[in-house]
Amino acid sequence: MKRRILACHTNPGLYLAAIKTCYTTPMIIGVSQITLHLPDSQSLKDKRQIIKSVMARVRNRFEVAIAEVEEQDRWQIAVLGITCVSNSSQHADEVLGHVQRYIEETRPDIVISNVEHELLTW
Repeated sequence: MKRRILACHTNPGLYLAAIKTCYTTPMIIGVSQITLHLPDSQSLKDKRQIIKSVMARVRNRFEVAIAEVEEQDRWQIAVLGITCVSNSSQHADEVLGHVQRYIEETRPDIVISNVEHELLTW
């Protein structure tokens, strides 16, 4: 059981109410790191164009957070970090799996060389 105190936005010193909140359902955070090999990329500009397209399509289709998290200076390697939030570990794992398969199926020019998944309970 956690307590949250709300303060008045016009007078920060004035507390409006103490609200009891009970967290009975855990929040599941699914995290995935996908390493991509881009054999057709000849420059950082090529890489940026490919990765920007992949990230926008994944973000729009699956409503996940996605970013390039490592290897920004290497033009044929990209490491993407992907995360989703759910109330079910099965759902979070499925979403991350669908993202991986979507990249594999829609971008045959990209080779997935490593995938790591983790589910965190909050």
